[in-house]
Amino acid sequence: MSRTALRICPLCEATCGLTLTIDGTRVTGARGDRDDVFSKGFICPKGASFGAVDGDPDRLRTPLVRRDGELREATWEEAFDAVAAGIRPVVERYGPHSVGVVLGNPNVHTMAGALYPPVLLAALGTRSLFTASTLDQMPKHVSSGLLYGDANAIPVPDLDHTDHLLLIGANPLESNGSLCTAPDFPGKLKALKARGGTLTVVDPRRTRTARLADRHIAVRPGADALLLAAMAHVLLEEDLADLKDLAPHVEGLPELREAVRDFAPEAVAAACDVDAGVIRALARELAAAPTAAVYGRIGSCTVPHGTLASWLVDVLNILTGNLDRPGGALFPQAATDRTPRPAGPGRGFALGRWHSRVAGHPEAKGELPISALAEEIDTATDEGEPVRALVCVAANPVLSAPDGDRLDKALGSLDFMVSVDPYLNETSRHADVVLPPPPPAQSAHHDFAFNTLAVRNQVRYTRPAVPLEPGRMAETEILARLVLAATGMHGADPAAVDAMVIEQSLGKAAKDPHSPVHGRDPRDLAARLTGVNGPERRLDMMLRLGPYGDGFGARPDGLSLEKLLAHPHGIDLGPLRPRLPQPLRTRSGRIELLPAPIAGDLPRLRAARQASPAALVLVGRRHLRSNNSWMHNVPALTGGSNRCTVHIHPDDADRLGIADGAPVRVKGAGGEVTAPAEVTADVRPGVVSLPHGWGHDRPGTRLAHAATDPGVNVNQLLDGSLLDPLSGNAVLNGVPVELTPVG
Repeated sequence: MSRTALRICPLCEATCGLTLTIDGTRVTGARGDRDDVFSKGFICPKGASFGAVDGDPDRLRTPLVRRDGELREATWEEAFDAVAAGIRPVVERYGPHSVGVVLGNPNVHTMAGALYPPVLLAALGTRSLFTASTLDQMPKHVSSGLLYGDANAIPVPDLDHTDHLLLIGANPLESNGSLCTAPDFPGKLKALKARGGTLTVVDPRRTRTARLADRHIAVRPGADALLLAAMAHVLLEEDLADLKDLAPHVEGLPELREAVRDFAPEAVAAACDVDAGVIRALARELAAAPTAAVYGRIGSCTVPHGTLASWLVDVLNILTGNLDRPGGALFPQAATDRTPRPAGPGRGFALGRWHSRVAGHPEAKGELPISALAEEIDTATDEGEPVRALVCVAANPVLSAPDGDRLDKALGSLDFMVSVDPYLNETSRHADVVLPPPPPAQSAHHDFAFNTLAVRNQVRYTRPAVPLEPGRMAETEILARLVLAATGMHGADPAAVDAMVIEQSLGKAAKDPHSPVHGRDPRDLAARLTGVNGPERRLDMMLRLGPYGDGFGARPDGLSLEKLLAHPHGIDLGPLRPRLPQPLRTRSGRIELLPAPIAGDLPRLRAARQASPAALVLVGRRHLRSNNSWMHNVPALTGGSNRCTVHIHPDDADRLGIADGAPVRVKGAGGEVTAPAEVTADVRPGVVSLPHGWGHDRPGTRLAHAATDPGVNVNQLLDGSLLDPLSGNAVLNGVPVELTPVG
């Protein structure tokens, strides 16, 4: 007999509520949860395919350990014995920085990925951290850190109330949103237009989102920061800037005025390939709107001036008085955020506290550029030991990072590698140990990261929809045991990891005069935690100490795990509200409008005004039914428009003699690939587009469906040398390429 169970979807950032249909232990269907307080029944093709994702026959069921050069099935005990035997000697002989940690995008979509990697990093003491953030969003973290003193203080557009929305480098009708957690983003854009609002999209491609817009600006790839700087220039030159209630919280306005003086629309129009009059109109419309929000995403991050573009997005929101204002861009407050502290100066945000060993890239937010991972493994220097062992959690950098061929070879040279991954993919095939987490239906779920970016404050938690299958191990236990094995405590009870975190956290809270539990006994507080396991007890602790929490009885109406479990569809905590100055952690206690690192990078942007554009440049693209490389192994999420083709404008196709559907060779600094051409006016002339995440043709993987239509790895066109200097983010868009027809 079938039954239903609730589950929060982990397949993209929208975090929609699902109602699963389950026969025995198998998920046979998924529909939107109409009673979910956040998504209200919305579902996309990825969520509808939850059962197929969950039941993918290529998911690993048992650990794999390399013996005599081959990965073979092993027991969990054998696997963790091998992890301890592989990592500890490397640490003891070469030091903690010789162990690298790579965290992939799916890591952020699980409770385990939020709770345990920080413990692992702290226990190892390594500075060799590489994550998917430097392929995506690091420029936004850096610009937020410099502006507000907190790299995680990212304002999001108030989609439900704004009158004017400017999207740059974003395609939420395909991606469902990013760094802006919003179920039914398409519906919110349609509602904006229905209430008389204006939608403007800046993108070199005529995306599905661009087709919905009132105005589409086909900017030249990589020129986003120039366009935004020119808009800031117009606001200041024409006295259109009005900080409104922000004025007491902002410093550096005169310096900003001087800094953008050289970016008049007429000075950047040629580089942007956007008429100066259009740029002035964009700025004037933004200033005239009753409320407005500017929102930039991956297209404006993965370019040579990604941090400057991310900074300028917020500058425009500040100059028009729309930051921290309903209808503008506001700071969410998640239920598991730290206890709010009184406003005042903080420690600020620093870049370059250490540097990568080979190229000297500065760290950002504790991370080194993932583009530098291969050289940190395969290059010897006098500046310390190479990375000799690697812990890879839910990451496939052979496909997602530049120059996968070099990284592929470098991984093969490691002394030891362990992957936490459900698949044997292009990266995990190199591991000495593979630890497979269970399917998502067998895991509990709470969105720690994405609730800090949500367009409405809410909290939801779902326990496992299906019991843990015999022989499986919960991902939380896998990562807890990994912490123990990697840090010299192999064999200890994995519950000790959670107990240690709880003890330390409650001890700090009891000493904090701003905490609701100041002065109380941490042992008594720990005894009052509820939950069936350590992860639930940690969630209960965070909820009770958080901004809406019950403070362990200090606020009887507040949140706790017990209260959340009584509301299976979630608890609505209300619309986003103005929060300044409380989120500010700069040394001045104010928004620092022109931080020194930003000012130091502006000469590079000025020089870009005169740069000669390449004849053809590359941009990526995303499909609605695909989010990461592993989704290509799910038949329901491939085919149709989700194909690995080269989009090329008809004018360029005619000039180069390329026919629709014919194979075309694309060559970049890192190599070349061949894929079918798809001639379309949806890209502007001079631009070609390839989707990311493809290239499933390497031997030794177990991705049967993906291998039937492998596509090509777009990141092999990149050699990894192009980075945004402030954030270390890889430059994936606006990269020069050459196209030639094949045969």
